[in-house]
Amino acid sequence: MPASSLALRAAIHRALVADGGLGAALGGARVYDAVPRGAAFPYVTLGEARVTDAAVDGGAIQEHLVTLHAWSRQGGHKEAHVIAGALLQALDDAPLAPDGHRLVNLRFTVADIRREGDGRTYHAIVRFRAVTEPAV
Repeated sequence: MPASSLALRAAIHRALVADGGLGAALGGARVYDAVPRGAAFPYVTLGEARVTDAAVDGGAIQEHLVTLHAWSRQGGHKEAHVIAGALLQALDDAPLAPDGHRLVNLRFTVADIRREGDGRTYHAIVRFRAVTEPAV
């Protein structure tokens, strides 16, 4: 992955861990890149990322599609919806500072919430689109 993707991912992680609303919804700073063994529910994981060249003039502008996953086992879909809303509040148009890059924008695109096959886990998939360029 390009350096811009890693820097953006790290900035998103820092913002989510520091966000009081998300922390309240999760019962703590339960935001993971890799979920620790035996992690308590609910929690959020940093998921898939796609990076494409978005430059129109030969510059180094990149478009990022970032997916976050929220996992809940508190009977019903409500907690997954609350966490998805907290992710949106924390990141939509947030002024993040990825190391070595400038965030042009970060916007929410779509959220899906579904019950997993085990019948007790709810899974919110929340996607964002970001544009970055090298810091000057």
